[in-house]
Amino acid sequence: MAKQKFKVTNWRNYNKALINRGSVTFWLDDEAIQAWYEPATHTSRGRPQRYSDLAITTVLVVKRVFRLTLRAAQGFIDSIFAMMGV
Repeated sequence: MAKQKFKVTNWRNYNKALINRGSVTFWLDDEAIQAWYEPATHTSRGRPQRYSDLAITTVLVVKRVFRLTLRAAQGFIDSIFAMMGV
């Protein structure tokens, strides 16, 4: 069975739909931003934990959804934070 072809009658809406296909909306609430970094604990030896579990999980989800490498996902999150002014 051949793929059906549709005739575009409203080019303005069709072009907007094609543009919106590439749109990415990424939302972080204030609580997530405040909990992004773990509070510094210097009670034990070794390097203190810097990022919260929420931050690590968020980066891993972004990595998986957009099929990015870990460093590319980190860069993506960093650029979003830079645009947000955080």
